[in-house]
Amino acid sequence: MQEDSGAETSFRKGRAGMLEDLVRQLNDMCDKQPFRTTWYLKALHTGETAHRQGDLVIPSASTRKVSIMMSALKAVNEGRFTLDQPVRMLAKYQDNDSGTFQHFSPNFTIEFKDVLLMMIIVSDNTCTGTVTDMVGLNEVNTYCRSIGMKDTLHRYGLPPRREGGDPVRTGTVTTANDQGLLLEMILNGTKDEAAAHKLGCTPELCRTGLQILLWQKLNTRMPSLLPEGTKVAHKTGTGRGVYNDVGIVYQGNDPLFILCTYTSLVPTEIPDGTPGFAAAAQHIGKLARTCYDALKS
Repeated sequence: MQEDSGAETSFRKGRAGMLEDLVRQLNDMCDKQPFRTTWYLKALHTGETAHRQGDLVIPSASTRKVSIMMSALKAVNEGRFTLDQPVRMLAKYQDNDSGTFQHFSPNFTIEFKDVLLMMIIVSDNTCTGTVTDMVGLNEVNTYCRSIGMKDTLHRYGLPPRREGGDPVRTGTVTTANDQGLLLEMILNGTKDEAAAHKLGCTPELCRTGLQILLWQKLNTRMPSLLPEGTKVAHKTGTGRGVYNDVGIVYQGNDPLFILCTYTSLVPTEIPDGTPGFAAAAQHIGKLARTCYDALKS
């Protein structure tokens, strides 16, 4: 899809050439796809950033759940909930098509931490609807604005079965830049009390959020072409013609880069016959591997 890439970069002295070459590679890969790709990248060893239309408001799909999780952890820090409190999973939240709890007999009980866990690692929407109602949709939106996610808007907890119309106007939206900001704040918050405070959390709660992201089970996108055993703290999102993945990629035990990738307007099948969902997943995997190879030490 030929379009203005909208790529912008911010370099630290002495490394500009390397990231400029990487950005050029990433944009070339995106330009060749028959769908739109927006992304945000931060090289954590140098602090350099770049993005491709990273401020374009797009459907978030389930990447929205990272900010829901962090707003819930803020509520834990405030004493509204505890991680080990029992939560009853009600039938009214089981009318969805994401995750596993939709198939369970209703009214079972699990701990609040496990509700957050399942919301992230298998993108369970029974959990998402439950958590959002517990925290409050307005509070989730207030939280996003308060930490600088200026273009993120949550319009529901449990998504409607049949979303119609323009998903940017009717669904939950975000930007690649907003998600990159959130992931960096979580990472910083795991080691710095002041950084954690900006999220309304403690370093321990930030570490809980990061660990949940590291336990992600839906790994066919960003991690798919990385060296075996590479740690990725990430969250996928899937919608109508939308396939996303946002995360922190490690080299060994060291965070190497943050990459937030959003594909949209993905056709059911691309011209070579590949199903659109598979082409988008492969594309995201290739972007992540290209970043890894360029940035690894």
